[in-house]
Amino acid sequence: MTNHEYDMVWIHYKLVRKPKNEGEGVIMNVGILAKLYRQARMAIMEDTHDVDANCDGPDLDFVYADVDSYQNEIAELYSYTEFSEFQMNVKAFEDQMELYDLPPNWQKQDASSQRSIVMKLVDQLEVSDRSFRMQAARCILYLAQGCWAEVQSDEEQHQNTRDNVIVLYQLGVFSSFIDLLNMEIETACSPDIVAVKITNVTLVDSTDIRVILSVLYIITETIRDEREKGSEDYKQLAESFVQEINSPLPDGELLAVKLLGMITRFCSGAAPQFPMKKVVLLLWKVSLLGLGGMDVLKNLKNEYRAKVGLDPITEDTLEVTKCMRASSPPATATDILENQYPKRNFKRSLMKQRFLDEPEQIDMEMSGNEGGTNANNGNSSAGSGSGNGEDELSQYYRPFDDPSASTSGNSNNSTASANPNNQPSNMQPPVTVPAVQITPRLPWTPKVRQKDIDQFLDISRNKFIGYSLIGDHESLAGLPQPIHEGFKTLQRHMYVSLADVQIKKEEDIARNPISTHEDEIKLTPAEILYQAILPNLPQYMIALLKVLLAASPTSKSKTESINIMADVLPKKMPLTATQSTKLTVDMGRHKEIIVKAVSAIILLYLKHFKINHVYQFEFMSQHLVFANCIPLVLKFFNQTITEYVNTKNSIPLLDFPSCVIGEQPDLSGDSFVYGGEMSDKPYSWRNVFSCINLLRILNKLIKWKHSRVMMLVVFKSAPILKKTLKVRHAMMQLYVLKLLKMQTKYLGRQWRKSNMKTLSAIYAKVRHRLNDDWAFGNDLESRPWDFQAEECTLRACVDRFNLRRYPEATQKCGAGGGVGSGNNGTAAQNAENAQQSNMHAGNGSGDRDSNGYGNNGSSGGGGVGNNSSGQQNQQLHDYGVEGGFPSDEILTHSDFAFFGHSGWWDRKVELTDYFKANYAVWLEEEVYNSQTDWDAL
Repeated sequence: MTNHEYDMVWIHYKLVRKPKNEGEGVIMNVGILAKLYRQARMAIMEDTHDVDANCDGPDLDFVYADVDSYQNEIAELYSYTEFSEFQMNVKAFEDQMELYDLPPNWQKQDASSQRSIVMKLVDQLEVSDRSFRMQAARCILYLAQGCWAEVQSDEEQHQNTRDNVIVLYQLGVFSSFIDLLNMEIETACSPDIVAVKITNVTLVDSTDIRVILSVLYIITETIRDEREKGSEDYKQLAESFVQEINSPLPDGELLAVKLLGMITRFCSGAAPQFPMKKVVLLLWKVSLLGLGGMDVLKNLKNEYRAKVGLDPITEDTLEVTKCMRASSPPATATDILENQYPKRNFKRSLMKQRFLDEPEQIDMEMSGNEGGTNANNGNSSAGSGSGNGEDELSQYYRPFDDPSASTSGNSNNSTASANPNNQPSNMQPPVTVPAVQITPRLPWTPKVRQKDIDQFLDISRNKFIGYSLIGDHESLAGLPQPIHEGFKTLQRHMYVSLADVQIKKEEDIARNPISTHEDEIKLTPAEILYQAILPNLPQYMIALLKVLLAASPTSKSKTESINIMADVLPKKMPLTATQSTKLTVDMGRHKEIIVKAVSAIILLYLKHFKINHVYQFEFMSQHLVFANCIPLVLKFFNQTITEYVNTKNSIPLLDFPSCVIGEQPDLSGDSFVYGGEMSDKPYSWRNVFSCINLLRILNKLIKWKHSRVMMLVVFKSAPILKKTLKVRHAMMQLYVLKLLKMQTKYLGRQWRKSNMKTLSAIYAKVRHRLNDDWAFGNDLESRPWDFQAEECTLRACVDRFNLRRYPEATQKCGAGGGVGSGNNGTAAQNAENAQQSNMHAGNGSGDRDSNGYGNNGSSGGGGVGNNSSGQQNQQLHDYGVEGGFPSDEILTHSDFAFFGHSGWWDRKVELTDYFKANYAVWLEEEVYNSQTDWDAL
């Protein structure tokens, strides 16, 4: 009997049972009973997550990767409104070939002639005449685009691009276009241009800079794609290119920093004509190629762990989730009854406990799970047999041998393990033995932290012995044998992260500044990038979040917000319905691509910084939190997420190179509709990719941070995240369930009671932490109203780390200097007030928008923190650090730790008059009369 069939029997027993009292009567008539049967049958056939979360359809066949296919990535570079400019590139190439007295056909030129033409074009890029210079740039763009006017297929165009990029890069085109980009940035930000307020920015205002960015992007993406394929032709070229983008440019800036500066200038209003989509796409691909993708991250993590003596990571999240299936347990008839008739609270707890403990009931529950699994797949009926159910379970879990059965070596112990209540053997039928021989295993190995083991020992010692041993992690003297076994189990599953080792190292340096020396800082790509962006990191984070907010589908258009549509809107607005539809699709597509690129950039930086050093990651994550990244991401998901995932704002007939190769159909009527539906996938790759990226960012910001978990609770994120579970993709559901698990203990008993299927999904998919009572909420780790202490402590550690290792860059960061600071303000200014205002906004004490988010900053609830002062002195001033040196009022032993390694002792310190006048009093109270407990030290 399956679980659903059992529900039917239980409903029948409840509804038509003989009344106990004469006044009770029959609860429901036969008509209502038949209706309930039909509803329960529909619940069996349909896939639902919870009663209020219908999610029909099969699992998405989306495979998470660093990027989409090369063709799609190149096509997303161009807007549909840029279609007319493709012909300008051909015209520029034909004019140049006419100047050289050569036929306008690139394929007819031999290799030496092609290299000669490219060298002439590179020389022409350096002339003073702007029109002549840009004509050469357009000609090079046409070559990078694969000379599409001379080919008849997309494959031929791709091969031409592949061959031409090698020639272009070897002859220095990339460096020349970087110089052109610098000229455009200087021109756009010159005082004469800035003084003139640019309004109604359109596609025409960014014509030249879009040509430059397009060439840089095509070269970068082509080299990245060929490098991933392992192409021999690109092997040396790719290594040289990666080294170039990880090295400072002639002006001393990294290319990634230059692009971040462009985003900052755009958000501050200094350069509204910058094409943001092309800028963020180029920044993403440059960062991805320079830092490395998922494979590089995995290898780096194991390499760094091996250096500090830790075991390598064997479970990769991306690999494990590929074997998972989206969980969508069907709603039982009990749930339907409780939702339709809440006053009649029918509970299974009314059944006798003895019946629930019988082996037949256990077997029935196992069969019910199997039937539910089959219902999820839609491959078999709900009442399938147990054999099919075991096959389905094997797809959720890896089977492993029962340890008790393996040690005994006979079937009697297996039978005993299936009979936990030690009932007589004649009551247990032998057919139940096969059901318990294969034990379903959870997809993750449980973990435990050293902190949890210490807490377990402290509680056990105080309970059984009556004393505690501070700092003792192993002593078990006087404790009973079960505690010994529990301790061994915890130790067997203990996991030490790379961050724990790095934090311990920092604590040792702070505690013993003279005897403990820091290891040599290895200039890895992540380290080089962090040192480069550190002076202006708050501005960069705010700028990225502003762009993300403007591109979010839930953001409201405001007059003061930035205009990210500058490189989409044509000079003349559309007149026909077809043109209007095309522009609408193009604008939606434009926003989706920006969200995709920005989310990928932030996630890539967070992951690389966390591996390089945890405090670099914490510094960036704190500024993201201070800039309201958490409510921004929640606001992004506060939409009909299934529609967003399935929305296809694309017209394949207008994608490059389809729009220029071959005979072009008339884009009207049937051809337009057909073009919008030309896709073999029921979802948008970039939208699913963006959602997973944002969920991963949210997890990284919140994990192990109690104050930020409480922000999820205060912002009422549970119903928003539950709606996201409707998307049938295992990886996306995993990260949503992780976020729900963090806050489950704070959501109350009633929420847990009405969301038992969500809790079951968490149990089945999320890694278990031993001794973690996440589902009960018995022990709240800290006071829920103390949101500042944790962030302040973390901020002090990060500031100490930055001041010791990067004193000059940290001083610049504290002074608010750097490129494009403008009116962007600081993301770190008065962190406590920023977070407290977030909490008040979420609790309803502040202004709230329609989504329930407090208006913190200029952009609503999900808005990015914005201060008009542009000064960051508060960041160091809060801790008494003025001008990069701690004041004499708070100079502690830990302060000596990081200043002792930075050459600060060579500086002369001028004591204040107040301190000089009261020096004798201070000496008497703090030195002579101070009692030092040397044992405690």
